[in-house]
Amino acid sequence: MAAQYKAEALVLGVHNWGEADKMVTLFTRERGKVKAAAFGSRRPKSSLAAGMQMFQHVEVHMTEGRRLDTVRQCALLHRYRKLGEDLTAMAYGSFVAEILREFLPENAVEPKAFDLMLEIFQAFETRNPRVTALAAAWQLLAHFGLQLRLDRCVHCGKEIDGDAFLHIGEGGVLCNACSIPDARAFPAGGRAFLQELLELDWKQPRLKVQRENLLMAEQTLLAYLQGMLGKPLRSLDFIRQLV
Repeated sequence: MAAQYKAEALVLGVHNWGEADKMVTLFTRERGKVKAAAFGSRRPKSSLAAGMQMFQHVEVHMTEGRRLDTVRQCALLHRYRKLGEDLTAMAYGSFVAEILREFLPENAVEPKAFDLMLEIFQAFETRNPRVTALAAAWQLLAHFGLQLRLDRCVHCGKEIDGDAFLHIGEGGVLCNACSIPDARAFPAGGRAFLQELLELDWKQPRLKVQRENLLMAEQTLLAYLQGMLGKPLRSLDFIRQLV
């Protein structure tokens, strides 16, 4: 008999399957990332219909399978209204969810990342979705040990004070003496803003954001993700449709 288990989960991915079913990607507190089938969940009267939607915080009862687990029961714990109804929040939320799907190995238990995602999803309810997604992405990368080095030159180890250069392939900032031809200027203001994003407390007031620093942090993030994944994220197309 197949083993059954219960888990607290966030819905990070949903795809229609067959006539009435869905394939879902769940980030669970107890088992990490789990891919599962939710049979009949597209039927309006299904007990799974409300919970098997993107960004929902749910409690699920699951049955283990050889290739794919199955969602048997689902109870909605929290619904994030803006992520479900506001297109801009939905687009940027999809970006964050895709990053987590890409970098989180299946069945890797990450309770700290789970708690971080709860804070991030809640932040989308009240904060600017663009800035929320940017801070969330940098913090998730840092959680998985993929943070760019910003405080010291990655070549000589000299502490950086003021303007510097950035080279993603080298893993962070370079001092003036160590700069290489394809490194780009990285002003002190942009570096300080990126550090603020990494250290952002989700329960505190909003950041003061200057446009040039925002654009620099975004461009750096997208170039970094492209270099690691070798492909653009699909959610970027959704964002581009709205801007």
